[in-house]
Amino acid sequence: MKKLALASMISLISASALAAQGDILARFRVININPDVKVDNTLAAINTDVNSKTVPEFDFTYMITNNIGAELILATARHEVNTSAFGSIGKVSLLPPTLTLQYHFAPEAKIRPYVGAGVNYTRFYNAGLNAAGNEVSIDKNSWGGALQLGTDVAINKTWFVNFDVKKIWIKTDATMNGAGLGTLEINPWMFGIGLGTKF
Repeated sequence: MKKLALASMISLISASALAAQGDILARFRVININPDVKVDNTLAAINTDVNSKTVPEFDFTYMITNNIGAELILATARHEVNTSAFGSIGKVSLLPPTLTLQYHFAPEAKIRPYVGAGVNYTRFYNAGLNAAGNEVSIDKNSWGGALQLGTDVAINKTWFVNFDVKKIWIKTDATMNGAGLGTLEINPWMFGIGLGTKF
């Protein structure tokens, strides 16, 4: 019985991918982006909404200490904007690089949960929005906060599976023919699963 317990402990330790000070953790995730849309003024009157999207995401975490890491999250997505009055008014692409400061609770364990908070910058690009033959223009830049909760599950000393949830605050103002239509807050939840490694 003691030998079995010892073997189990050794197996658990050998499966742990130690995240130590100076390590770089790289992850590839597939994320589902679920906008939590809030609108006002004319955008609210026409029930403006933004569709969900599933896209790849890359991120890199630098471990400042054994427990504290800084993560840069990189992804892009193209979303369709819909209204009750005009149906689809077109699509717009978002590039939202996000930087979070994370706390890793158990960097030497097989299951390593973490929480993070930081800042998001979103660049709106390749917009093709049009309502009733009129171009809808939007602000191209957005700054907002970001929250994160996730866990790494070790496969071996180098590779791990990752589960991650983020909430990001993104907004833009829309105009048509110089007249303000209101503010569109996208504020998506992002649910991700992926594979990671350390360097």
